[in-house]
Amino acid sequence: MNTRQRWVVHLDMDAFFASVEQLTRPTLAGRPVLVGGASGRGVVAGASYESRVYGARSAMPMQQAVRLCRGKAVVVTPRFAVYSAVSAQVFELLGREGDTVEQLSVDEGFVEPESLAGCTPQEVERWAQDLQSRVDGEVGLPCSIGVASTKLDAKMASDLAKPHGVTVVGIERRAEVFASRPVGELWGIGPVAQNKLAEVGVTTIGEFTDMDDIDVKGLLGSVGLQVQGYARGRDSRPVAPRARAKQVSAERTLETDATTTVEVDPVLVRAATAARHRLLGDGRAARTVTVKTRTADFKAHTRSTTLVTPTDDLDEIIAAARSVVPRPEVSGAVRLVGVSLSGLTEERQAVLFPEPGSLDPGAEVTTESEVDGATDEETEEHQVQPASWRPTVDVHHVEFGHGWVQGTGAGVVSVRFETRSTGPGKARSLAVDDPDLRPADPLDSLR
Repeated sequence: MNTRQRWVVHLDMDAFFASVEQLTRPTLAGRPVLVGGASGRGVVAGASYESRVYGARSAMPMQQAVRLCRGKAVVVTPRFAVYSAVSAQVFELLGREGDTVEQLSVDEGFVEPESLAGCTPQEVERWAQDLQSRVDGEVGLPCSIGVASTKLDAKMASDLAKPHGVTVVGIERRAEVFASRPVGELWGIGPVAQNKLAEVGVTTIGEFTDMDDIDVKGLLGSVGLQVQGYARGRDSRPVAPRARAKQVSAERTLETDATTTVEVDPVLVRAATAARHRLLGDGRAARTVTVKTRTADFKAHTRSTTLVTPTDDLDEIIAAARSVVPRPEVSGAVRLVGVSLSGLTEERQAVLFPEPGSLDPGAEVTTESEVDGATDEETEEHQVQPASWRPTVDVHHVEFGHGWVQGTGAGVVSVRFETRSTGPGKARSLAVDDPDLRPADPLDSLR
């Protein structure tokens, strides 16, 4: 064995969004928590492990997840400013442990410490356990760590470590650990590729790596052949910083060409939902929504619009997409629909509770030739609407400090006063017009 074996570390925060909520709102610790929109089209952005026991998961319709949890789940509106702040803390810590960090999303990334080169698996495991303990202690959140000789293997190893575990896979154990795993666990083998492989009787990673190269290329193209090489252990990709994406997008191909806008709409919603899910993983909000359709004659038709303020709200993204989707009654029968979100920023809505789907009345709808050269305009100032004590919003009281709204009705608002450092706090009932109660910065819950 090469004594200078390469070791790549993949760190993945466990149920990140929900774990942050449980950290900063201690009353939620140990309870089923669902992070996401509670509207009719709301989707789960994050699910705690306590809710996953009931079958809830990310990207599931919120109403379905709530039903599965039998009324025991707490639905929390996402607070991406808090998640971004915690993410920065995680990756600052990771940077101290390794030479170069490659951040994949708000909650996962790679590092390849030079100090690990040539170490034994046992030494690497002790190092990873120490890193995990530091994340536990400094950040206060659980993570899973996978370590292997390549980036693909390290990522799969961290999946095997979940939740809150460490898995080390040396070169000599690759086949033993991964060969029997589902082929869909490979980075780059999505549902379409899985279906194609299943049609020829290939369902495991071992069966995939045993396939003839020519058969793989014929079935999945050159990309599939590249993934097969990675799965065989031929993955020399370095750990390197990534430039942040300028946009996120998702496309969906229709089973049969759509000739009406009504037929296009469900596919548009699915594409918008998938794009927004990627936006959540990126940890930013989007200013511009672009819809692309491809017609039966393979021509692309693209239109876009700009929102008043950056958003990550699904209802608002869907409304924007619907406002500009090219109509098949005009363009011709549609075979593909795509939604992309651009103008990405850390900032979010300036208004406290905007109406879903509110677009900039002065925004120009652009055609395909105009999209690439479009530039974001400065956000105009808007008057903040009066505070509405919606459930889970952060508040501050002059006497009781920082808290979050549990519910409101009959002129009374119930607030749980607690932060990360307080432990479970006491709930108090206050008048909705209490002059000492005001909206608060969600970041204060991290104190």
